[in-house]
Amino acid sequence: MGLSSAANARDYPWCVMGGQAGPPGECMYETREQCLASASGRWTSYCDINPRVRFQQQAPHPTACDPRKRRCPPKS
Repeated sequence: MGLSSAANARDYPWCVMGGQAGPPGECMYETREQCLASASGRWTSYCDINPRVRFQQQAPHPTACDPRKRRCPPKS
């Protein structure tokens, strides 16, 4: 029926944009070459970097004693 939920959860680096791809595009390509091959022959379609990958911010790394965003106990 489509991509598996695991594939949907992955942020692939390349997307086919424009045409009938819809926002944010078809973001399922590992390489630019794969993307270009898929976009080839599609009217007004092009390849670009996945916006989620481009603008992804790194989440702060929790400390070992802070799994739920709580403060660590003072060291004694």
